Amino acid sequence: CHIFRNSAFYVLIFYFIYAKCKLINLWDTNVNRKAVRENVKPGWHYFGRKMDASDFEWVMWFTTFRNHILFALSGHVIFAKICSMVSPKNRSLIYMLYGSLAVLITMGWTYISLILSHCIILYSVALVKRKWLCFVAGVTSLATFKMEPLNTWQEGFVTGSFDLQDVLFYGGCGFSIMRCMSFALENCEKKDGNYSFMDLIKYNFYLPFFFFGPVMTFDRFHEQANNPNLTRKEREMWNITIHALVHLGAILVVDVFFHFLYILTIPSDLKLLKQLSDWSLAGLAYSNLVYDWVKSAVMFGVINTVSRLDHLDPPQPPKCITMLYVFAETHFDRGINDWLCKYVYDYIGENHDAIFKELLATICTFAVTTLWLGPCELVYIWSFFNCFGLNFELWVAKLFSLPPFSTIERNLMSEAMSRRIRGLFNAVNFWQIILYNILALNSLDFAQLVAKRLLLKGFPLSTLSVLFVTYCGVQLIKERERRQALLDDPEPVPPPEESKQKAE
Repeated sequence: CHIFRNSAFYVLIFYFIYAKCKLINLWDTNVNRKAVRENVKPGWHYFGRKMDASDFEWVMWFTTFRNHILFALSGHVIFAKICSMVSPKNRSLIYMLYGSLAVLITMGWTYISLILSHCIILYSVALVKRKWLCFVAGVTSLATFKMEPLNTWQEGFVTGSFDLQDVLFYGGCGFSIMRCMSFALENCEKKDGNYSFMDLIKYNFYLPFFFFGPVMTFDRFHEQANNPNLTRKEREMWNITIHALVHLGAILVVDVFFHFLYILTIPSDLKLLKQLSDWSLAGLAYSNLVYDWVKSAVMFGVINTVSRLDHLDPPQPPKCITMLYVFAETHFDRGINDWLCKYVYDYIGENHDAIFKELLATICTFAVTTLWLGPCELVYIWSFFNCFGLNFELWVAKLFSLPPFSTIERNLMSEAMSRRIRGLFNAVNFWQIILYNILALNSLDFAQLVAKRLLLKGFPLSTLSVLFVTYCGVQLIKERERRQALLDDPEPVPPPEESKQKAE
């Protein structure tokens, strides 16, 4: 096993180095193509490298509006710290006042009024304490920001124009509705009385979460933000500092990627993609998902660092895409994922053992997700395939849990052999996850090209070689998970055998 782990590790390293070298070489020989020049801008001139500027969100966060965002978050940290020391019992009110003032200055009083109007409507519905009614009202309110013509009509209330306005408008409105729905559904669970409207406003206008998330369910926020005990655990500040430094390192790594690999610009030119080998194309598809995970981890990580300084325990960054080989754990926003699981998926699916309940739960979950992302053809396709993948996993697991498969695995296979066979299925599943998600993260044409090259034109050599590399990676992940499980829950040591009694 030790030899196999080392061999698998070296196979992965060789594959990644090969794919990245091919991407760098492809870019350097095609840097003057018109299709790619439009997506780059001046970068590290002392290295002679231009910057991939295809991702508007990343450029917005860390280039164009970096100083504005840092100023707002730094002001929150300083203001919140001072006021929390003076009056720890009222810190949630202080967070709300600072957040409301920041939103008012940034977006104007009409935007604040629009948000408050939706909050008032959903609060009024919450007083009825009917979950189905709260959910229908919340989904309807969310649809007004995601579908024409109501979204354009509401956007017209916000005056002024700057590059970030659309992102802040729809981000703030969308996350506000999700928070209001969480408040309403939690109020239905409250047995004695109702939460106050001020509780909702404190929850919604917490600045670090307001525009970009993540969504923290109301029950958790209300409990933590109103906890007067502000003592920290041992080494907690040290851990926060380490996490902040890790995120800074991730930003630098992404910056290197943007100046050398151009993984976002290259897929926009299909003619250029055809020059790549099957291995390099597979590496490019995988890199697109890794980048989106890193972006999510960094963006949410920065916000989470600020909220942890406020003594909150926010949703964790998403699980690394490299560690995923099942659809059940695939997500890029853990806050939205937790929200959907609590109020839709787990509520309908319950223990997730019944196939038809699971099917209904996943359909409802992806219906809400489709509305959250914004209904369009590409989102419909993404939702369908991911919904199918999640259900297909359950069907296969159910099938193999029945005789004769379960009997064969239990009686005729060792634990290691069972893990290897499962790894083969997981390797195929890993590429389904990649193909189903790059069509939403990049484009449908890019996803079709990758699928055609790996499954049709590249079969069997490219298909099997890529699956072999993936299989090596899955086995390394499974071995790591097995060791971690043993550390978390070690196997009980059998009691020593009692010594035989001496014959009289």
